[in-house]
Amino acid sequence: SGALTPTGLGSTALVSWIENGWIDYIVSTGANLYHDLHFGLDLPLHRSTPFVDDVELRKQSLIRIYDIVFDFDVLYKSDKYLYRVLQEKEFDKQMGTAELHYRLGKYVDETEKKLGCQGKTVLAAAYRNSVPCFCPSPGDSTIGLNIAALSYDQSHPRIDPNVDVTDSTAIAYHAKTSSESAVMILGGGSPKNFLLQTIPLLDEILELHVKGHDYFIQITDARPDTGGLSGATPWEAVSWGKVDPEMVPDSIVCYTDTTIALPLMTAYLLNRVGPRPQKRLYNRREELHKQLANDYQNVLRSKNAT
Repeated sequence: SGALTPTGLGSTALVSWIENGWIDYIVSTGANLYHDLHFGLDLPLHRSTPFVDDVELRKQSLIRIYDIVFDFDVLYKSDKYLYRVLQEKEFDKQMGTAELHYRLGKYVDETEKKLGCQGKTVLAAAYRNSVPCFCPSPGDSTIGLNIAALSYDQSHPRIDPNVDVTDSTAIAYHAKTSSESAVMILGGGSPKNFLLQTIPLLDEILELHVKGHDYFIQITDARPDTGGLSGATPWEAVSWGKVDPEMVPDSIVCYTDTTIALPLMTAYLLNRVGPRPQKRLYNRREELHKQLANDYQNVLRSKNAT
């Protein structure tokens, strides 16, 4: 969460993580994925300062994200592109956001190649490597606004949040039953909870009796004493069953800006850690759902037998 892609961290950091197999699936705000799109369209964003007259910026049709400024035309061209792509026949169906972003990523990948700006976007990299990309609040972004506008047409995407919940939970269950599950959180907010809530669904509701996530790393500037989720510690997550208590001593919470930490982490990984085989989890959704469904049916049969 937070304005990561407008700073260029998509192309300079996250794309490398995806291409090297260090990310198996992504949970993001819609804003990060929308602003990621600008880079795939080769649209310029500029470094500025937060100490400006925003009324004057408005008069000049300039948009500000803290110390980044870009022309309104960047939004206009991105929206026109999105609106046109989302009218394609393959989007006229009910789907989760992982499928939405995978299909959108295919078009962004093709556009990057045409414009000669390959490797600039998270969306295209996730598509090429079959990395599921979830957005737990799809309506809270300009991608969601374009989908809402298209709802006045007969042909439009219909986002089903239940698909995202079950898709992500099936991935977490596969990780917990076959190996271990690690979460790395940049910021917090809705993506943080969506990522962690997979375990309560498995353990508390489906009664599959799995422990919490095994590894927890968070980069945040949020304090825990305000009571907000973004600053909630891994120990607090233990009380919800979201993190394995035995693994908390190995957890890391770094209180700093992600724009400082992520480039350092990326440089370290590129220099010290080799590529990892891609899991390509998007292509395995049906397989993972089947595993989860079968094990849950066993739970139900056991209950009925008693």
